Amino acid sequence: MKKVIILIPVYNDWESLKKLLSEINENIKFFKDIYFECLIINDASTTQPPKFYKPSNFGLVELLNMKENRGHARCNAFGIRYIFQNKKFDNLLLMDGDGEDRPEEIKNLIEKIKENPNLSVVAKRVKRSEGLFFQSLYQIHKLVTYIFTGQNINFGNYSILTRSDVEKIYSKASLWSSFSGSVKKNLRPLNEINSIRGLRYFGPSQMSLLRLIIHSLSIIAVFKYNVFLRSVLMLIALTFLNLYVGNITIIFQVLIIVFNLIIFIVSNREQEKDLINSHKNLNNVEKITH
Repeated sequence: MKKVIILIPVYNDWESLKKLLSEINENIKFFKDIYFECLIINDASTTQPPKFYKPSNFGLVELLNMKENRGHARCNAFGIRYIFQNKKFDNLLLMDGDGEDRPEEIKNLIEKIKENPNLSVVAKRVKRSEGLFFQSLYQIHKLVTYIFTGQNINFGNYSILTRSDVEKIYSKASLWSSFSGSVKKNLRPLNEINSIRGLRYFGPSQMSLLRLIIHSLSIIAVFKYNVFLRSVLMLIALTFLNLYVGNITIIFQVLIIVFNLIIFIVSNREQEKDLINSHKNLNNVEKITH
């Protein structure tokens, strides 16, 4: 029997997590040939987690409590590393805990990876639930990412990975900055399903303009060498353009240089240190078996 572990990070939003586990339980009941476990990463929440009961279609639910709040990306990186080093599994399924990764799409992910067990599957966003303003900003983020990296990254955390692919990325420092960027850089080829980003179960979306900017820079920083090479080519092209239009392109040259400095700073946010000392942030592990 194959074993799938579902990894879910959470910070304070326990109400959403309980609803999510219930809906996941309903959507995995059809897979009688798969043993499911769930690993919840508590990112040092300031509110106490409620008493959990193991959903009927899970063999085990574990709650890993972190000592310090380090954010969503680092929770995923820690969970991936912990699972690879401590668990036997065939596939690792990652999803957010607020309902925006729709649990009904788990069936599509699993069916897709059954078609080709050697290829990990990502959930490609084909429709989002945010307003027009935010969706426009998101399209700008994708365009900037493509211009500076040459990569079309149209997926987030929602995915199902093979064990061999987990082995390829679990020790990458870039994973502590961006999951999707690290997957795109290190895992090829990938399979995909079409995915609709759902609405949060409770409360408004947590994605603000500042978070989107940080998210975008974190992805781009994974490809910092691509960014540098492409920026050099842009600067050369703008220098030649100056010969024909005067100094009007200087502002663009300055912006490209500043952008590269920001990417350099973002790409050196102690990811190596986080990777080496990740075990020190684990407080305790609670097993929920009934």
